[in-house]
Amino acid sequence: MKFENILADIDGFGRFQIMIIVISFIGRFTLPCHFMLNNFVAAVPSHHCDISSLDDGGFFSSLSQEERLIVSIPVQEDGTPASCQMFAEPQYHLLLNSSNIIEVPTVPCQNGWVYDNTTFKSTLTSQWDLVCDKRGKNKATATIFFVGVMFGAVTFGSLSDRFGRRIMLLVSYVSGMLFAIASAFSTSYLMFAVLRFFTGFCITGIVIVSAVLSVEWVDIKHRKLVGVIDSLSWTFGNTVFAAIAYFVNDWRWLILSVTSPLILAIITWRWMPESARWLIANGKLKEAQMYLKKCAKMNRTEDSIQTLNTETLATIVVTEKRDRTYSYLDLIRTPNIRKLALRTGVVWFCVATAFYGISFNLTGFGLNIYLTQFAYSSIELPAKVAIYYLLDKIGRRRTEVGALLMTAACLGINIVIPKDMSVVRTVVSVLGKGFSAASFGTIVLYSSELYPTVIRQNGMGYNSFMARLGVAVSPLILLLDEVWKELPQVVLFSVAVLGGIVARALPETRNRCLPETIEDIESSGIEKSLEKSVEIK
Repeated sequence: MKFENILADIDGFGRFQIMIIVISFIGRFTLPCHFMLNNFVAAVPSHHCDISSLDDGGFFSSLSQEERLIVSIPVQEDGTPASCQMFAEPQYHLLLNSSNIIEVPTVPCQNGWVYDNTTFKSTLTSQWDLVCDKRGKNKATATIFFVGVMFGAVTFGSLSDRFGRRIMLLVSYVSGMLFAIASAFSTSYLMFAVLRFFTGFCITGIVIVSAVLSVEWVDIKHRKLVGVIDSLSWTFGNTVFAAIAYFVNDWRWLILSVTSPLILAIITWRWMPESARWLIANGKLKEAQMYLKKCAKMNRTEDSIQTLNTETLATIVVTEKRDRTYSYLDLIRTPNIRKLALRTGVVWFCVATAFYGISFNLTGFGLNIYLTQFAYSSIELPAKVAIYYLLDKIGRRRTEVGALLMTAACLGINIVIPKDMSVVRTVVSVLGKGFSAASFGTIVLYSSELYPTVIRQNGMGYNSFMARLGVAVSPLILLLDEVWKELPQVVLFSVAVLGGIVARALPETRNRCLPETIEDIESSGIEKSLEKSVEIK
């Protein structure tokens, strides 16, 4: 007997499953906001040296602010005041001829900086003067956060396979919220960096646990719908984040604003069920029976489950050792699982690298930072709606391969388009972003269907780790333009092609039951084990 048979009896996509999706959606809203938070909290406003030290109480005091800048700060090629240099002494002769600055000695800023607060009331940059020789610290805040995300994915993946999906989701909610709130009250850069690491570490549990929990409760027919809805929650969060950031332009209040939805997520968690698949796979049959009866009651299919007992549940899956604990080592112990982990890991790395490489390199809109954020988010919507139809029409594998190869095509086209054709290059880049978003939306659902229940969360944790590694690498790839202007595009093109080739080697999962044990995969191979499953027509 398969778990899908029970789901068919109690309605695999009724009010119970919709409740799970809504609760997950609430919790996932804050994730894209935190992932893109650095664009706003670490934004660098226009700035110049604080010239108050040059005020000797004499002639300098009688000058207007514009005249003070002329005699105090050298001008850059674009006509704006220099950001990191000032004159050692006021150069009053520049009031007569501002272009006559030959051999005028300059020094680094002596008394800090003055920032333009027109767009941002306060950022990390203005709070701790993370400019000029400290600009590396500013960029490091995003890296530190994603390193936390990377290790958190591995940790929560393992813990949720060991202790259950539901309890680890709550741990992620609470710990992520507490660290995020604490970071908003940081009194030093070091304190903020440490707290952002732990925020990333804890908050990533939300996405990997909720994604698996949703998939494990729905029937085969609606799995792709759940995957697309989960993916759209990311797009929705990014789009709304643009509006939040526009109205909340103080970095401390912005962090608190995007973290506040977790309060509602914690409240609604009480209605989130544990995965019945996980309970059965771990021998907790009575608890699984309780949740299945709750599902049947909410879906109004109680009559079909009256005869369901623990003995029946025990026949659903017979694990090698029902009481054993699974770990990440199980991803490499057996040959077929090892091949699966290698392939999905490479695909996740390639998908994330291409997606964020394009995202960080999209230019040519000529919009302000808020409209740009909104535009980048809106690009993903049609791509993710399209994959809803493609996942069943042509299958998971073809959708993933096609999306990656089309991403590569867009990157390749932009290599040969002349730089002065900025409009065309922007359109092609936008299309590439759309295809890469489609590949990301597909691989999340696809991977959760490939791994057996007993190590599914470990598999997703490992894949998320590989994706965050790709996120960390993509900004470094963009720095290769110092070697050759088109080298970043060439590398991203190659990565997308590699991802498409490796994805071609993965088995199709469309209309097939989820594997339950490692033995399901090892007994007859990855592809055949899925083919042996009961196919729902």
